[in-house]
Amino acid sequence: MKLAGVYKTVKKNKKPSYRSSFTFRNKHISLGSFDTARAANKAYREALKVSTSSLLISDYDNSFTLPFEKFVSIVNFRDNEVYFSNPIYLRKRFFEYYFSKNLSYKFDAEDLFYYAKHKISKRGGHVFVADWGTQINVLNRYGIRSHAVKDRDYKFINGDETDFRYENIEVINPYYGVQKTEKKGKTVYKASILINGTVVIGYYEDEKIAAIAYNKAADTLMASGRGRQYRLNFIEALTAREYADLYFQIKLPGKIKNPPS
Repeated sequence: MKLAGVYKTVKKNKKPSYRSSFTFRNKHISLGSFDTARAANKAYREALKVSTSSLLISDYDNSFTLPFEKFVSIVNFRDNEVYFSNPIYLRKRFFEYYFSKNLSYKFDAEDLFYYAKHKISKRGGHVFVADWGTQINVLNRYGIRSHAVKDRDYKFINGDETDFRYENIEVINPYYGVQKTEKKGKTVYKASILINGTVVIGYYEDEKIAAIAYNKAADTLMASGRGRQYRLNFIEALTAREYADLYFQIKLPGKIKNPPS
């Protein structure tokens, strides 16, 4: 007897597989592939129940055969009448992207189109998306550079590391090799670079000048053949002429002009 919502297919290894799907609000929704027809049918029956009940995302548990991502998608479609294949639930003026019923990330509504098309992955402390074959850290979208350190280079204003709304993220140090600090009671920007340890290039009142100082030090080290490949800062606010004038005014310490072998 054919079970409702179940379609038998064959894998590449010739083993049978059972696909499940259902139609809700005139939309045909695939629920995934399962090893048995009974499991596929159970997922189908669960999807029907979710679509017609008041179940919440927090109600999901290990008794469900329906994958968690599909559960979230159906709950959102039921409540908000918009379907996303990614596990997104719309809230007022923002949305949540769910990893589990106890873990979700908050984003501003203006990012909805991007994350509806890009799947978020989480590994260790890093949250990233695959975009054009490259893994992009979610923090990069806020102008936070790779390998930036939380609470030194950026911070979550309300302390919630899952809240990626723009108003909650403060970029403290947007440039490579530049750190905002205090010196003699005054805010300054320390430029430093790694050679055989950290070498301080100088302290500057303007973070853009500190970023240019880092660039000049990196250029000098790479040109000498004794430095590694450094990432350089791009300063959008300056014209090429303004950048060049500041670049040539900066004096580098001897440890950089004559680095150790």
